[in-house]
Amino acid sequence: MSAAAAGQAVGREPEKGKPEVGEIDAGARRFAYVTVGVPTSGAVAAVVFAMRYGFSRVDFALLAGMYAVTSLGIEGGFHRFFSHRSFSAKPVMTSLWAIAGSMAAQGPVVFWVAIHRQHHAFTDREGDPHSPRPLGQGRLARLRGLWHGHAGWLFKVRRQNWARLAPDLVRNRLVMRLNQYYVGWVLLGLALPTLLGWLLTGTVRGAVGGLLWGGLARIFLLDHVTWSVNSIGHTLGNRPYRTRDGSRNVPPLVPFSVGGAWHNNHHARPSLAHNRHGFWQFDPTGTVIRVLDKLGLVSDVRYPDRKTVKGKGVA
Repeated sequence: MSAAAAGQAVGREPEKGKPEVGEIDAGARRFAYVTVGVPTSGAVAAVVFAMRYGFSRVDFALLAGMYAVTSLGIEGGFHRFFSHRSFSAKPVMTSLWAIAGSMAAQGPVVFWVAIHRQHHAFTDREGDPHSPRPLGQGRLARLRGLWHGHAGWLFKVRRQNWARLAPDLVRNRLVMRLNQYYVGWVLLGLALPTLLGWLLTGTVRGAVGGLLWGGLARIFLLDHVTWSVNSIGHTLGNRPYRTRDGSRNVPPLVPFSVGGAWHNNHHARPSLAHNRHGFWQFDPTGTVIRVLDKLGLVSDVRYPDRKTVKGKGVA
């Protein structure tokens, strides 16, 4: 599949009319309890396990390696490729991006993309699914809004037609096939570090450490980094671009979000494959995409226009 064939919709957002409103999706809420609860329990178990059996170099390697793969799958795959079509890829690379992102356990690719496109269409106003705007009245309004933007929104997803927000993905048979096997990819993301832990150490302890650190704790950590871009990235940080929303750059989050925390940069130029708009800004995902472009594994990459970036204009 070539992303360039997706209806010339690179960087386009859903129509900015009245947001679609429906009842809270009970199924999505139950799934949110699993999505949030299981990795949290796994992270606690990993800490307890380390206190009893130590934290080995293999544990760290599996945590770091799986985190790198799945964070790139989310930021480079689900976000820049599938959501914003900032570059093109053939079927093999498309599949790798989708599988790597799915192993992060943040939802199937169509759901993730639909939610993100809705966020861009209604950023920080009615219709934005995870804006950290103050909720209610009183001293805790800002805190309630911050929690909603971080993870609370997962329990309040409203039933709607996701195909309307991601029609290009729904029309693509390969993407829909990958989307269909989402649970399998999540289980693969748990099985891989477990198997590697056993192969690298030859022990059950190594396998359990791989499952806990390279699997569940890794999901927990990446979840909160991704959610922090939604919450902190619209609350604290600098705003070099005069966007119409509250998006902000949060430099301390950049390494952990593999470049996603240059959030104001992204909202100013959502169709770009790079969030690095200054020579000193580090964007690991953009670097990976550039390398893949040099190798001929991706194409039609949308790079920043230096003159436009320098002028700090808004798309």
